[in-house]
Amino acid sequence: MLSKVFRLFPVLLLLMAVARPAAAESGMAIDPATCLGCHSGKVSASAFAASVHGKNACTSCHVEITDLAKHMRGETKVNKVRCERCHKKENSEHYASVHAQKEVMCADCHTDIHTHTYWNKDKRKVVAKCIQCHDKEAGYRNSIHGKGVAAGNMDSAACNDCHNLHAIKPLGDPKSKENREFHTKVCMKCHADEKMMERNNVFTVAVETFMESYHGKNYRLGFPEKVAGCADCHTAHGVLPAKDPNSSVNPQNLTATCAKCHEKATPLFTKFYSHGSHDREKYPILFYTFIAMTGLLVSTFAVFWVHTLLWMFRGFVENREKQQALINGHQEHHIEDGHKVYRRFKRRHIALHLLVIISFLLLSVSGLPLKFSDQQWAKFMMDHIFGHSANAAFVHRIGACITFVYFVGSLLLSFHFLFVRKDLKGNWLQRMFGPDSLMPNLRDISDVAGMVRWFLFRGPKPTFERWTYWEKFDFIAVFWGMFAIGGSGLMLWFPEFFGSFLPGWMFNVATIVHSDEALLATGFIFTVHFFNTHGRPEKFPMDFVIFNGQLPKHEFLEERGDQWKRYEELGITEQFAAKKTSGVAYDFIVKTFGFCAVIIGISLTVLMLFAFLSGGGH
Repeated sequence: MLSKVFRLFPVLLLLMAVARPAAAESGMAIDPATCLGCHSGKVSASAFAASVHGKNACTSCHVEITDLAKHMRGETKVNKVRCERCHKKENSEHYASVHAQKEVMCADCHTDIHTHTYWNKDKRKVVAKCIQCHDKEAGYRNSIHGKGVAAGNMDSAACNDCHNLHAIKPLGDPKSKENREFHTKVCMKCHADEKMMERNNVFTVAVETFMESYHGKNYRLGFPEKVAGCADCHTAHGVLPAKDPNSSVNPQNLTATCAKCHEKATPLFTKFYSHGSHDREKYPILFYTFIAMTGLLVSTFAVFWVHTLLWMFRGFVENREKQQALINGHQEHHIEDGHKVYRRFKRRHIALHLLVIISFLLLSVSGLPLKFSDQQWAKFMMDHIFGHSANAAFVHRIGACITFVYFVGSLLLSFHFLFVRKDLKGNWLQRMFGPDSLMPNLRDISDVAGMVRWFLFRGPKPTFERWTYWEKFDFIAVFWGMFAIGGSGLMLWFPEFFGSFLPGWMFNVATIVHSDEALLATGFIFTVHFFNTHGRPEKFPMDFVIFNGQLPKHEFLEERGDQWKRYEELGITEQFAAKKTSGVAYDFIVKTFGFCAVIIGISLTVLMLFAFLSGGGH
């Protein structure tokens, strides 16, 4: 019985073929079974039914075929299938892709259109398809990503994870911003997912540590073309673990890898911790450096901010008391020639201080955006003030050069003070710890104690010698800062030179020291130093003495009464009388400059405070 049915099957197909044209002519759709009557040699009925297109009729794609009889007679021209009729999203992505530009169309990849099954997120199918054409990248299969995909790990990166499925953009100029950004951005899509990294036993803080590096900060600020990205070190397709001898980051290959950017890289240079963190177990040197610098920051600010707040309140109370005394008719003790002007600083001191201000502002404005690269204001400054991180780096180095100039000037003045000046008594050691020296001495202890008593309403405000203890601290800080900020800055400026004789991890240490010491310097200058010089109630809004070197006698006596007494005893007070006061034009220009400096400093302080409150910074 069954054999008779099989013998009748061709007859049934023939009857169906005859009957279907009549049905089509009456307006009914053509059944796919009819098409398979002729095309079964090319299209498997079972395979087509199991494919993603199995629920569609053949004429859903071959829309020209509306009359089966004409088609069978060869009177209907069948064009190429237009996939975009249904796949609009994929088509729009493909339209702007490099494949479309190279005239690689849908059917060039989807050659199995009648048997095509849903990929179901199986990256192995994607890789198998891509390497049919991209045989040069077939080495990807031997990479840690390729092996992971082949083993069925769908967390591992495949072609589409980096290049997408249809929106495949051309890489263009290898040195372009878009290309350089691509080499890092695609890696971070997965490596920033800590849960994914953890379940695959992969380094979980790769992105975080990269972003904290000089390379990462420039990338985050929007200038990836100026720094190394992920693919520059790890390669794009042949990513291998560091222990693999063929890996680009294997210790034996690191020198060549680093030399792609740092031409004079040495084996010592490559000991740099590319992903170094403050993990005490893995990077104890970095951990303890970080702890030491944090301790220095916290302790310095804790002491001097308390000092500033106490002074601010006590000075406010004192000003109120003076005002009330005037209201009550109590005049202050009359000082003969109280408004006569005396010279406190010489022109060379003023010039050095102007250099300090200029260099410090240049360094702060150009350095803070890099320090706080995760802040929108940092990106705004880098884009709209400097235009490029390279320009900011150039400005920063100009500021550094000016810093070295005034540092050398300070050394020369110090040498002149100790060994050359004829108007000072004693040998160099006596001069170093004498009243005209900026070197701290025992008197400073009593001055500090006297100020604290005054803060707490326990005694009168002390009068000082030529230099106060906070001025000495500022001066000593310049020398400390030059070794800390200047030394570390030189290392980071000339890494290849220093990397020829210093181990690379010293650059990690230098980065921490330079960053945190710069933060300490800017925070101290813009809060503590500005208050001590310009913000204290008796001087607000500005103490102009550093710009013209002059101050009236009544201020001299009030602030530095002990120095005046000493000069009187020596009979030299009139040697310091100013022959003429500074001119109007000079005062206007320099005061404008001074107020601009203060405004910039206060603005940067507000931005730094905002960064810390929003979770950025140290």
